[in-house]
Amino acid sequence: MYRFLFCFIFAAFLLLHPLNTFASHTSDPTVSLLQSRISNNFSEKFCSAIQNGLSKDEAMTSAIIKTENIVSFSYNPQKKWIEKEDLANQISIKVINECGWSFGLNGKEGIDYFRSYFLEIYDKTTPEKKLSS
Repeated sequence: MYRFLFCFIFAAFLLLHPLNTFASHTSDPTVSLLQSRISNNFSEKFCSAIQNGLSKDEAMTSAIIKTENIVSFSYNPQKKWIEKEDLANQISIKVINECGWSFGLNGKEGIDYFRSYFLEIYDKTTPEKKLSS
């Protein structure tokens, strides 16, 4: 009987006084908006470079450097909360939807390939800088 009463009181306490938790910064709408602006900027630069005849490698490097320069000089404090993997995913979707057909990528396979390609080139191009911080 005491065990049942103790369990009941303990369960009631947990339900009435839940533990404090903190929300993720990546769920903040201002972070999502900034991430969207960065991915739009990147995809615009990348697709323009492809349309102007640059190779995929040249377009990628150029777009990364130009986008990184814009983000580096941004005073937006939310940029530190952007996750590199989330940004890479959003950039990949945007690029494949806008101009992936022009260099032979489409669908989920194209998005997955472009994401890994972006992360590889990004790490080689800007080892000391990060788009998200």
